Amino acid sequence: MAFSDRVKQLRNENKLSQISLAKALNISDRIIRYYEAGTMEPTMSVIIALSDFFNVSTDYILGCSDNRERQP
Repeated sequence: MAFSDRVKQLRNENKLSQISLAKALNISDRIIRYYEAGTMEPTMSVIIALSDFFNVSTDYILGCSDNRERQP
């Protein structure tokens, strides 16, 4: 699954709007739309922020793994 699909999936699972996710991450809701459309890639700091916010591994966010668990 691609990064764009992961972000949308996690956002929907947590019943968040693009606006509320953007506010939680302190970024523009337009950027969330771009991420979900696959027209923009995140910076490393955004990947980490998403991982922290959703409590999943960065590999999961990036679509490199289907394992959500974070490694200690």
